[in-house]
Amino acid sequence: MPKYSNTERRWTVPNRRAKSYAEERKAKVHQHGQKEGKELTDYEAGMRSGYLQCQSDHAGFYKYRKALDEGKSKREAIKYSRTKGKK
Repeated sequence: MPKYSNTERRWTVPNRRAKSYAEERKAKVHQHGQKEGKELTDYEAGMRSGYLQCQSDHAGFYKYRKALDEGKSKREAIKYSRTKGKK
């Protein structure tokens, strides 16, 4: 059973993702998700060095902060920040 649904944004604070990516590149092995424990391909290693996931991270973090500013609880803000699109 997948940890996340396809309609849920999987974001993290950008500097945490960068740290995680650096650790994965050093180990040359997936440390998260469905491919955990499998070796990184050259393409995947390149993605981690470029931090291409940062766009989603910034969008999620922006939505999280916006929800908190609107007076929502942390739990509500997290739920809102993980929605994709305009909902």
